[in-house]
Amino acid sequence: MRLKIHHSAHYSYTAPVSYGLFQLRQTPKSRIGQQVLSWKHHIEGGRIEAEYEDHNANWVQLISLDAGAEKLVISTEGEVDVEDRAGVIGMHRGFTPLWLFKRSTLLTRPGPLLRRLVKSAPDASGGDLPRLHAIAGLVRDAIQYEPGWTDADTRAEDALERGHGVCQDHAHVFIAAARLLGYPARYAGGYLMMNDRIQQDAGHAWAEAYVEGLGWVGFDVSNAISPDSRYVRVATGLDYREAAPVSGMRFGAASESLDVSIQVQQQ
Repeated sequence: MRLKIHHSAHYSYTAPVSYGLFQLRQTPKSRIGQQVLSWKHHIEGGRIEAEYEDHNANWVQLISLDAGAEKLVISTEGEVDVEDRAGVIGMHRGFTPLWLFKRSTLLTRPGPLLRRLVKSAPDASGGDLPRLHAIAGLVRDAIQYEPGWTDADTRAEDALERGHGVCQDHAHVFIAAARLLGYPARYAGGYLMMNDRIQQDAGHAWAEAYVEGLGWVGFDVSNAISPDSRYVRVATGLDYREAAPVSGMRFGAASESLDVSIQVQQQ
């Protein structure tokens, strides 16, 4: 399936900003099952200083704010061909060792609720894939999809306690549970073509676990499916913070507001 994507992020500041530097992870890569046909960025209020591939094989662009800028607009558009591989990404590649993805982070550190959830998961006698899909079901039952209860800094354990959250929370809880059971797991962020609309106000997130013999396999807990040809993978990491579309810092006391517009449609 060929998907056309347009992503616009408009940052507004209440006062001129003297200095700001941001990491932009909004460029998908051509991989097995995903071929990037075209991709370009337009920056207003700043400029690209450098580009590199990070330790997670994400393509990162460093963007500096223009001195005295009161807004930053990042517009991205492109086309990607995606193949339905039932969520199977393939063998691990890159410089980061596979064992690192068993490491807990601040956002995925397990607590009593998460350990209790894992205890109710089936053992591995029925196979790794059925076991991981069962975990995804347990997470989905434990956290009702509902925006407004969590934010980008919400930990997996806290999302479980609240019982409400979004795709980021589903991914973090699944990752923490998979790691407790010995599976390497990571966070994946990107785009999803919705069946009922083109316009969206946020990107999408899911999780990936490493299964012997298959490699990395995706699990979209929120939609109860493994990613298919409607999904465009952009960035991965130990958790959201390593795969965030934009992260960075700025100097000054100005407050910030953000307006995001995303369109994903089939060509």
